[in-house]
Amino acid sequence: MKQNLIGAICLSLAASMWGGMYVISKYVLDYIPPLTLVWVRYVIAFVFLYIVLKMTQIKNGNRTVIKKSDWFLLAWIGFIGYFVSIAFQFIGTKLSDAHTGALITSATPAFIVVFAQFILKEKLTVRKIISVLLATFGVVIVIGWDTKVGTYLTGSIILVGAAVTWALLSVYVKVASKRLSSLTITTYAVLFALIFTTPAMIWELQANDVYYQNILIILGVIYLGVVSTAGAFFLWNKGMDLMDAGIGSLFFFFQPLVGSFLGWLLLKEKLDVNFFIGGFIIMIGVVIVTLQKKKPM
Repeated sequence: MKQNLIGAICLSLAASMWGGMYVISKYVLDYIPPLTLVWVRYVIAFVFLYIVLKMTQIKNGNRTVIKKSDWFLLAWIGFIGYFVSIAFQFIGTKLSDAHTGALITSATPAFIVVFAQFILKEKLTVRKIISVLLATFGVVIVIGWDTKVGTYLTGSIILVGAAVTWALLSVYVKVASKRLSSLTITTYAVLFALIFTTPAMIWELQANDVYYQNILIILGVIYLGVVSTAGAFFLWNKGMDLMDAGIGSLFFFFQPLVGSFLGWLLLKEKLDVNFFIGGFIIMIGVVIVTLQKKKPM
């Protein structure tokens, strides 16, 4: 129960950080193109994570031995999750809109539950199914259902790809955590993502300018790199390590919830009664799958 609680806190914080990232990114993206911003985020995140990793190893007096097979797994996590999934999310949102992106990527937990059953052999319980359905329904209520989704066919398909690839990331992090620490996984997966993102960043800069003269832009980029990337990625991986992937997936729903709330609080965006109804349903779904019944003495 204690492990479940710590895992739930880690996953809630990670998803909430990504929800808060929406507010910062909305400002910074007016000055820095998207793939370039992702690349800068990864540079800052890797430097920060690498320093923390080395300090931790020195403090504990040990050094993690990473086998050849582990390097392939870390490269796979960096490629499929931190490069392909993020790129798909940007491209899909550009071809459709932010509303459609939030709606379709909210299907991620359902994919995680499915992949966890086949890859991790986690048992698919009635409680998990009910929780995913409830939380998904809650997200649809919060975001609303836009009838124009069908007209953005290409963007919608790419966004489904973003949801599937992030689900694969979450499951393979669980596989990697059997041998490596969450900090090690996050550090080197971000490094590989940085390598994969570099060509895309160079290509993007051929047709776009970068503006960084404003101190708020610099602070925003540092926040995105340290908090929303290094911190959130580590917390998500740690939470997935401590909980079943199928259960941990439910906390992904905090991202649109927190994003909507902060958009209302800081950007003066409209927040109607659907937010509170949907948020309540999401919480019910999370509580159902997280709280375990006490065994009789």
